[in-house]
Amino acid sequence: MKTIRAALLVTLSATAALLGPALHAQQSHPTPQPVEAVAARAMARPALWKVSDADTTVYLFGTIHLLPKGIEWYDGKLAQAFEQSQELVTELPEIPQDQTMAVTMRFAALPKGQTLRGLMDDKEKAKYEAALQGLSIPAEALDPLKPWFTTVALATVPLVRAGYSLNDGVEAQLEKRNKALSRPRIGLETLEYQLGIFDGLPVAAQKAYLFETIDAFPKIAEEVNKMVDSWSKGDAATLAEILNSEMDDPVLYKALLTDRNRNWSVWIDDRMDRPGTVFLAVGAGHLGGKDSVQEFLEKAGFKVERVQ
Repeated sequence: MKTIRAALLVTLSATAALLGPALHAQQSHPTPQPVEAVAARAMARPALWKVSDADTTVYLFGTIHLLPKGIEWYDGKLAQAFEQSQELVTELPEIPQDQTMAVTMRFAALPKGQTLRGLMDDKEKAKYEAALQGLSIPAEALDPLKPWFTTVALATVPLVRAGYSLNDGVEAQLEKRNKALSRPRIGLETLEYQLGIFDGLPVAAQKAYLFETIDAFPKIAEEVNKMVDSWSKGDAATLAEILNSEMDDPVLYKALLTDRNRNWSVWIDDRMDRPGTVFLAVGAGHLGGKDSVQEFLEKAGFKVERVQ
C-alpha cells in the first residue's frame, strides 16, 4: 500500500482529476462488494490549523481526494474559516479538462512502439492480465500507458466500487463553494511538476509499485476506510502515520513529501508579507507527522495553531 496511499490521498491531486471519466464509467456498473465505504458520521471534524500575524491569516486544511457519500464535514470553524477567506489555494490551479488530459497523456503514454505488457516477462504478464480480468478491464485498454499511471488508475477502481467518489472528495466540494463565492483559486504547483514526480521513476520501480498494488486489491477499500475514519475524527497524527509510515523509498518520500512540504512552507512564509485571509487545502498527508508543512513553518519561526 506504500504508493497507493501516496498517489491517491497525499500527492497527485492531478491524477484524481484526470481519472474522472474512467471513474464515472466504473460507477455506472456497480458490483456487490464485501467491503463497504466507511459509515457516515453525524458530523466529521477534520483537523484545521492556522498561521497568523497582525494582518494575515493562512488556514491549513488537509484533504482527501475521494470520499464516500454521506460524510458531512463542512461545518463549524472550518466553514467559517473558508467563508471568511479571500482566496483558495490548492495543490494545482483550476485547469480545463482538455488541457489536463493533453498534459497527462504526454507524461503517461509510453513511447511509440512500446506497450505496457511488452515491458513484462511471461509470469508478470499472466498475473497482470488475471488482475485486469477480475476488474472487467480489457488489458489492451491500458497497453499504451506507463506502469506508474496504470498503478494509480487501478488502485482507484476498488475504491469507486466500494462507494468512493471524486464528486464527494474534498477538493471537488471546495471548488464548487469557491466558485459560488466568485473568489480566486491559486495553485502551489503545476500539473507538469506533479506528474513528473512519478514519471521520473525508473521503469523497474514503476513495475514494482504496479504489482504491489495488484497484490493489495482485496484490502484497498478497507485500508482507505481507516484513513477516512482518522481524517473524520481530526486525528492528524494517526492519519499521517497510516499515510506515510510505509513509504520506505527515501527518494520517493523526499520527492512526494519532504521537498514539497518545504516548498509550500516557503510559499506561506512569503504570503504572510501581504495582508488578507487565505484558505490553503492540500493532501492530508502533508499536514501531519515528520517533515510536515507545520514542522517546516515552526522551524522558520511561525506559531501554528490548531483551530479544529
